[in-house]
Amino acid sequence: MIQLSVVLDLLLATALGVVLLARVTEPRTLWLLRGYLTLVALAWVIQRFGILPLTTKLVDALVMACSLALAILWQGELRRLMELLGTGRLDVLFGSQRGDKLASGSVAVLSEAAGRLSQLRRGGLIVVDLGSDLRPEDFLNPGIALDAQLSADLLLNLFAVDTPLHDGAVLVKGNRILSAGVILPLSRQGLNRYGTRHLAALGITERFDRCLCIVVSEETGTLSLARQGRLERPITSSRLQELLSAALAQGSKASAKTAGRSVTADSVDPHA
Repeated sequence: MIQLSVVLDLLLATALGVVLLARVTEPRTLWLLRGYLTLVALAWVIQRFGILPLTTKLVDALVMACSLALAILWQGELRRLMELLGTGRLDVLFGSQRGDKLASGSVAVLSEAAGRLSQLRRGGLIVVDLGSDLRPEDFLNPGIALDAQLSADLLLNLFAVDTPLHDGAVLVKGNRILSAGVILPLSRQGLNRYGTRHLAALGITERFDRCLCIVVSEETGTLSLARQGRLERPITSSRLQELLSAALAQGSKASAKTAGRSVTADSVDPHA
């Protein structure tokens, strides 16, 4: 007779596996996670129903080795997981969409501002929150709260060289500039290839997958866009507008799916 505890164990483990697989979008990472979960399930089956002590030890050793390897490969993701669990950010962890999405008019404003900053060779760093619900504790320094209407002229003024906020990032959500002079956590990847602005863009997008970061190099005027810990560079202002529009369309599709469910149930700049 099947025990209730075994059934409950299987259901909880299956639910956890489904949540993990649903959060992964990159194909290669998804394959690794599937293989690891399959190996863990095989180890459980052998331990519970098999009388194979040597095979059990070998499989356990293999699971341990794979766990250590994945901990090294996914150290950024694991750190982000612990941060979200520690702050109780379960809505971000389980992928619920909330907050104002990027407005279509904001795409044109951001593209125009980034293009003008690039032409002026004026450094800039713009974080666009697409639903990660970024909070002050997510930054090394939350900067100065503004809550101002998004405009290209205001962005250019914030990144003017003679202003005290130009070295930090600007946080944009919807059609509002929430804060300026924000100091972002730095990424550890590409320490010898990228400057501080690019490392900051990678760092925040590694931790929160529903935000983008626009980077303008102060030395060369090169435009870049960071998303999910990856940097696309160099790009033009028109290419930036395409990428932002694609992010807007993707966010709209995700919101539509959520609503439906509720109804039915690289040139390197070392000084950048």
